Amino acid sequence: MSVTETPRTPAHTRPEADRFRATMRHHPAGVVVVTASVGGRPVGLTATSFTSVSLDPPLISLYVADASTTWPTLRRAGEFGVHLLGEGQEDVAVRFANKGVDRFAHPTVWRPGPDGVPLLDGAVAHLVCTRFDTRLIGDHWLVVGEVTHTLVLEDPRPPLIYHRGGFATVAPSE
Repeated sequence: MSVTETPRTPAHTRPEADRFRATMRHHPAGVVVVTASVGGRPVGLTATSFTSVSLDPPLISLYVADASTTWPTLRRAGEFGVHLLGEGQEDVAVRFANKGVDRFAHPTVWRPGPDGVPLLDGAVAHLVCTRFDTRLIGDHWLVVGEVTHTLVLEDPRPPLIYHRGGFATVAPSE
């Protein structure tokens, strides 16, 4: 199998970037919080670009903006946690997206999990991962993790999603 590399196009104009962003708002995305312990201190951020990649080995991926103020610290972690948020956890998503706040201070409740990864109480599910690959793609870092531990809570809440610039949930179709 051969791989064809697509030539890079010139930088897009601001109006083109704004139209692209407006178009992508029509695609709902699940909301997760990514956490790690770096130098004994917890660090974390909110992401909406999370997906499964492979079953064998079990891999997930997410993207982090190169401009993120949290990424320079988070990228030093070999292990990290991904917390799938559920209905009613908008405050957690916002807290971990805000700059200049102690995201792990009250009212955040967390505990050390496997490999010292901070686990947030109340998440619908936790995945603990070892860094598998990291690549700069465009203006975001692709982070691929190999899942080493999972914990799914007995929680019937629907997932928290981000759609059209705001938080929402989904209900199963009949």
